[in-house]
Amino acid sequence: MTINCRGELIDLKRPKVMGIINLTPDSFYDGGKYQDGKEILNQVEKMLVDGATFIDLGAYSTRPGAEEISIDEENQRLQPIVELVLKKFPEAILSIDTFRGAVAKQALDRGAALVNDISSGLLDKEMLNVIAAYHVPYIMMHMRGNPKTMQQNTQYEHLIQDMLFYFSERINAAKSKGIIDFIIDPGFGFSKTLDQNYHLLKNLDLLQIAEKPILVGLSRKSMIYNLLGTEAKNALNGTTALNMLALNNGANILRVHDVKEAMECIKIHEQLTA
Repeated sequence: MTINCRGELIDLKRPKVMGIINLTPDSFYDGGKYQDGKEILNQVEKMLVDGATFIDLGAYSTRPGAEEISIDEENQRLQPIVELVLKKFPEAILSIDTFRGAVAKQALDRGAALVNDISSGLLDKEMLNVIAAYHVPYIMMHMRGNPKTMQQNTQYEHLIQDMLFYFSERINAAKSKGIIDFIIDPGFGFSKTLDQNYHLLKNLDLLQIAEKPILVGLSRKSMIYNLLGTEAKNALNGTTALNMLALNNGANILRVHDVKEAMECIKIHEQLTA
């Protein structure tokens, strides 16, 4: 189970970690935390040293009810940082968290290696064309609606079956464009209630029928801190517990704010399953 990132084959049979860098002022956990280039480079370096295979840069907040920003503003936040990071760390494998094809294209021109799209191409019809043109891996997430409306779209006949149908349809649409490298993201916290999120995690292994690598993003999300009656800043312990369960149920990539702890999960999980 491999993906091709700028000519390098990444084997996902051994789970990998993707470190999150939010370049937004309003993300639910670390919004506004990284204000200048030095802080960003320090955090990227820490994540790489701690074991991250991928660094995920996002400049558009997708928390529930997030405000929209223009393509120009997203590019102004994102593109200089892509250049900055790759100048300092040319071997870094950058993932670009965007649903806009024009933003993805500019980042890929600057050396980004894969695209992480919360909408699987449904919010911008040009996205699949961009991915196909650049021959990069494509992370397709499950979501209904958009960040403003997604929590009004939590009615499912059968959650897992509906998600498998969604991924089948989106993968077929992408394949028709010539895209070959896919990763699927169940979209914890997107168009799902707290109970649905835990049902999904408990049954994550059923998504393996799609025969694609699975990325799981649970890090410090509301499904943890709301259940525990705390805040995102106090949700690392809960994140670690759920990451271990995700690994046990087939996750190939952990997308996290805290790389060191996620790598420890992987190491312990490997020992348990050796």
